[in-house]
Amino acid sequence: MTDLSPSDLAKFAAARRSVDFVEDGMKLGLGTGSTAAWMVRCVAAKARAENLRLTCVPTSERTAVQAKALGLNVVSLDEAGWLDLTIDGADEFDPQMRLIKGGGGAHLREMIVAAASDQMVVITDPGKQVAQLGAFALPIEVVPFGIDSTMTHIRKVLESADVAGREIALRSSEDGPFYTDEGNCIIDAALGQIGAPEALTQALNAIPGVVENGLFIGLCDRVVIGHGDGKTETLSADEDAIETGQVDPNEAASLPG
Repeated sequence: MTDLSPSDLAKFAAARRSVDFVEDGMKLGLGTGSTAAWMVRCVAAKARAENLRLTCVPTSERTAVQAKALGLNVVSLDEAGWLDLTIDGADEFDPQMRLIKGGGGAHLREMIVAAASDQMVVITDPGKQVAQLGAFALPIEVVPFGIDSTMTHIRKVLESADVAGREIALRSSEDGPFYTDEGNCIIDAALGQIGAPEALTQALNAIPGVVENGLFIGLCDRVVIGHGDGKTETLSADEDAIETGQVDPNEAASLPG
């Protein structure tokens, strides 16, 4: 029997189901985060077991380190070109499969990689499914230069935005401000609810100094939800039916890494 917690089992179940979409010869985007870390291990196990030829593009330095250690063929996005599939996690998703991402601070690369893919599969647990986005703080990536001015512009945009809250804060780490792999800072916006995600993302990205925000709109094709008992549900953007499945929890013990 597995000794995984229900939370880890849910992450493993979603990750394990998602690699069923991986095929030989694919150019594959590898996401970042705790659920994506399970996915990378599942991809490596499948590649070994089936002798798959995969070209993998990581969305962060930590994912790159993990994928290389597991023997996956890791290249840059420029080297890979257009991708067949990206598998990544999310902090929230709504019924329209709009996402909030960036809790791990990698949403800029994650968005670039997802936008350069034919398909995006999101792996998550039931707690990330919401009726309306906004309970999770929205990450806004900004350049360090003139950050006070940029924050002032963000506050002005939020004053007229369809949101329930407007508190913003500079993300910090143990050593000071948090910096992304690109050397940028992140402003976290506690919005409560976002009534018009499309309008908000356009307004935020129009601010000088804002690089990107964590709203992913029109990029997700499928969501795989893992449960603590190994059950999975797969939602598709172009289908109403929910595909259900069951993952064997004991498979987790045989994963590399």
